[in-house]
Amino acid sequence: MAKRVAIDIGGTFTDLVAMDEVTGEVVLEKDLTTPDNFAKGVTHTMRKSKIDPKEISQFVHGTTVVVNALTERTGAKTALITTQGFRDVLEIQRANRTDMYNLFYQKPKPFVPRRFRFEVRERLNYKGEILQPLTEEDVVAAVEACKKARIEAIAICYIHAYANYAHEQRTQEIVEELYPEASVTSSHEITQEWREYERTNSTVLNAYVQPAAELYLSTLDEELSRMGAPGTKYAMQSNGGTTTFAQAQRVPIHLVESGPVGGVIGASIIAKAVDEKSVISFDMGGTTAKVSLIDQGRLKINTDYHLEKTSIWAGYPVKIAVLDIVEVGAGGGSIAWIDHGNALHVGPRSSGADPGPACYDLGGTEPTVTDANLLTGRLSPDYFLGGQMELKVDRAERAVRKIAESFELSTLEAALGIIRLANANMQAALERVSIERGYDPREFALVASGGAGALHGATLARDLHMRKVIVPRAPGQFSAWGMLMTNLRHDFIRTRLMSCNVSTLAEIAAAFSELEEEARGTFRQESFPLERVWVERFLDLRYKGQEHTVRTPVYEDVLKNKDQFDRLIEKFHELHEQAYSFRQDDPVEIVNFHVVGWGEVDKPSFKPLEEKGRSLDQAIKGERPVHFQEMGTVKSKVYERDLLPPHAIIDGPTVVEEPTCTTIVCPGQQVMVDRFGNLVITEVSK
Repeated sequence: MAKRVAIDIGGTFTDLVAMDEVTGEVVLEKDLTTPDNFAKGVTHTMRKSKIDPKEISQFVHGTTVVVNALTERTGAKTALITTQGFRDVLEIQRANRTDMYNLFYQKPKPFVPRRFRFEVRERLNYKGEILQPLTEEDVVAAVEACKKARIEAIAICYIHAYANYAHEQRTQEIVEELYPEASVTSSHEITQEWREYERTNSTVLNAYVQPAAELYLSTLDEELSRMGAPGTKYAMQSNGGTTTFAQAQRVPIHLVESGPVGGVIGASIIAKAVDEKSVISFDMGGTTAKVSLIDQGRLKINTDYHLEKTSIWAGYPVKIAVLDIVEVGAGGGSIAWIDHGNALHVGPRSSGADPGPACYDLGGTEPTVTDANLLTGRLSPDYFLGGQMELKVDRAERAVRKIAESFELSTLEAALGIIRLANANMQAALERVSIERGYDPREFALVASGGAGALHGATLARDLHMRKVIVPRAPGQFSAWGMLMTNLRHDFIRTRLMSCNVSTLAEIAAAFSELEEEARGTFRQESFPLERVWVERFLDLRYKGQEHTVRTPVYEDVLKNKDQFDRLIEKFHELHEQAYSFRQDDPVEIVNFHVVGWGEVDKPSFKPLEEKGRSLDQAIKGERPVHFQEMGTVKSKVYERDLLPPHAIIDGPTVVEEPTCTTIVCPGQQVMVDRFGNLVITEVSK
């Protein structure tokens, strides 16, 4: 029997979901992540699941290897070859300062030091016309210098190469001929959008992580083949689609948010199944909480992603298509700490999988959110991971006592303070993707997933007055499940400044046609059947004289019928007004053409929950005291989720347990099991 397998590596746990293509049977597994060798954690989890590798028809993988190499600065020794006069683009960066009043502010340090940035005589104008031919002797000299410095990866980025990349291609040929040992990345392979600093930095970051990603993916591929797994292997991309291992090794920077996007895809599938058009995905794991807004079924994509960006730190721009995800350091393993001013903080530092929260009894001694949830009764010490791991209450108390003594509080009060602060951090993230971008959270449902999402989801939804909380089945492995439901995706974006009006419609249609053919060519190279490929079209539009753009969908009838063209302009006005609260009568111009190529992959069916063998009487496990902020300690009934029948309704306060997740329903709320087995939490009408 053929099985589809998805594995998601998180900061604390490695999750596996497998689904039988014929019966629909689902296998779930979870094991601690192995930071010293992520591939080891993947194979451990595979063996623990007892899946026969020979039955695997498709393998989808979400990995943190790229983002870890960047954040931990463990990538390759990298050099940059660029146009004469642009050696210091990485140093100059942008003039805007994120921390305006900090007199000691320093810009982010480039990943390539100045001594490894080499200039070449060549020049194009913004139209891609050659002003100065490529001086190949300069390229040869740069390669020789790279050899002497034992450079491992080389990034090539020339001015205006987005409009004409002939010089970059020739340079890459020379580098590969003279120095085949080095990995090479040209900017046009990563992005064909303008903005020199962003393009250059994106190219450098891809080169920086390429050797590590190639080694990891090739090693994992070999290990899976050795285990006997014959199926197609895909990697999860940051844009919400998958790609082959081979393509991922060429442009690994597209995997920078590989793990979190699975949860967003899963949330969109759940929303469609239960007729919820607009939801916010909330995925709280062991290390971070990730949130993303899905409006009218459409995922938010942008190409202005910044690695390590905060409110006071510029971070590093990556000019690739990335799902719009806001991530905060508030996971189950997030550490509570006190600063020099005696203020309490939670995160962003995490205990991770090694040593983990204090209650894991694996060597961790710092107080974490998981320890706080255990002390307040939200977690059972005897049922973590379905009883595979016993949580030590005394270890949690000892850790949290450090916080309690500093503020002269009881350990319970300190634990509640940790939870409240973690919730405040996550609420701020939810507000960033909704209120700050012109959306009212009251119009959205919250899809809570991750090992800790259902512990905090009901409280967060209440604080933001959201309509309901949906906790999908197996929320602890929800990101991996989302990966099983994902299609192949490739984004093709090209900068081309021009007016957007009826007179340029033929040019617009021709530009889209060119990009669509490029998309089909990519799927051809991957041997993917073209009859299962479709495209979406977008234009990045702005009012003439503006700097930044609004991404606007372009429907096929607009391109074929001049009478429909006004619909496109009106849609831009609507989106601009939603984002910036105003519209203008100024002329509209195009900055970027954007084509999304989708490859439809067979997916497992979404089956309703069976009633047989389930009842409320069977599901109840007893009662335990749970401390709620608004009511103090309340005896709360505890239910086993796998035994709850569809359409069951339970009043809060209550606890619903399953092996990889615990759901908390607050006083004044109720939970209903829908026909698919999702837990739906709503406020009780007064």
